[in-house]
Order: sequence, then structure tokens, then C-alpha cells
Amino acid sequence: MDSTDDAQVSPHQTLRQVRRALEDLVLFEGRQFIVPDQVSEQIGADPRPPREDASSQQPAPELGAPAPAVAAGRVTSEAASASGGGELASFRQQICECTKCELGHTRQRFVFGSGDPNADILCVGEAPGVDEDRAGEPFVGAAGQLLTKIIEAMGMKREDVFICNVLKCRPPNNRDPLPEEVASCEPYLKEQIRMVAPKVICCLGKFASQALLRSQSSLSRMRGQQHEYEGIPLVVTYHPAALLRNAAYKRDTWEDVKWVRRIYDGVEL
Repeated sequence: MDSTDDAQVSPHQTLRQVRRALEDLVLFEGRQFIVPDQVSEQIGADPRPPREDASSQQPAPELGAPAPAVAAGRVTSEAASASGGGELASFRQQICECTKCELGHTRQRFVFGSGDPNADILCVGEAPGVDEDRAGEPFVGAAGQLLTKIIEAMGMKREDVFICNVLKCRPPNNRDPLPEEVASCEPYLKEQIRMVAPKVICCLGKFASQALLRSQSSLSRMRGQQHEYEGIPLVVTYHPAALLRNAAYKRDTWEDVKWVRRIYDGVEL
């Protein structure tokens, strides 16, 4: 920004930008940052407070006020599997030994998905990583921990949504999915979506978005528009791993997931 641009930015605009940045920190890094309603010059007194332990962090969409919570009472997919009921659990058993592509021969664990089998929000990522391959569950590494924070910032629990990937097996060295691998796994994803029957789908990252939308557009072109997948509203946002590499994406991601919540139940965060 040159000196001319600096002169055009008012103190009020600067404070708004600072407050906006701090809201992002509260949303995604925990509530160690506290900003009073009346922002003053003391706002930057302690820019680097001690980092809280991850288990104690309580992200929230608004400073000083939690997001409207979603009523509890749903049955998680793990509980459904344990009880032996539900077509989703049965489908998992049908496909968990899949070797339709080479990934079936190199994986450690088949990563089906987890969460509420009757969820109204379904999150779709790209493919399992090394942590997911080891655990057999989606989004359990650093990106998964951030995804959990984002869901909680929406006023929900991770167990309230269903989370899965386009690919069910990890590509070697976390490389990009190949077209033939997507083609092999896509029918499984399509059936998962049919069984869960969500009100809204949230695509995490370029590959998931391109697969479901049958598009080669860039993520920036797909974001900010409401799409549909077989009649279900679909919102495109960044993959949580991208947020770990570039924190500047967090604000856009928050706007996207606010849209997801609004489609789900009309709540404005």
C-alpha cells in the first residue's frame, strides 16, 4: 500500500480492520483475545498472549456471544454402527474392502466417513491423509482439528454433521487424486449423499468441489456462489489445510460457513 492509500484510510476504518482480524483469531484460535465493545488504543497492549491448550479453546462466531446452538439429540454414525442399524452402516460394510483402483492396495485403512447419518449438513473433502489412513476416520489431523473448530464456531458439534471425502483411500505421498480414482470412488460418495439426504453440502477445497459440480473452474470462481448437487444446495469453501498454510483465507471461509448455517436453518451468525 502506498502513502496515498494510507492517507485515504480513516482511523475508524483502521480500527474496524483490526477488530475484524481479532474476530478471526477468536473464531479459529480460541478466546484468549478479548476485545471490549468500545475499542481503544489499548487494543494492541498484549499482541501475543500465551496460547491456550487446544482442549480448552471455545471458538465463537461473535465477540462475547456464542453462536446459536443446534438442539442435541441426534444419533452419531458410530452409535448407528454399534447398534447394527441403518443403511449407512450396512453400506460401509459393503464397500470397505474395495480394491477397484490401486489405492485399495496401498491404503492402511478404508476411510468411509463419520458423524450423524441423518445430518442436515454434509462436509466433503478431497481424500484421506496420513493420519486419516492410520485412524480410518476423516479429518483427524491438524486440518481436521481446525474443521472441528469451524463447526463449533457455527454453533454446532462435529457429531451434528456428516464428514467424508471424495476418495476413501489415501493417495501415496498425499498427491492429488487422479481422474480414474475419482471415477472409482464417486459412486460411493453419491450413495452416501443419497442416504444422509442433507439440507446443504459444504465442499472443502478444489477437488471435492470440482468432482461434485463436474467443473474445472478454480476455487476462487466457484466460491461465493450457491450451487446445487442433485437438487441439494452446495457451498464451496477452502480446505482447512489451506487455512493452515494461509491464515488470510480464514475470513472468507467464515463467510462461507455462515452461508452454510443460514441455508441449514436460517440462523444469521
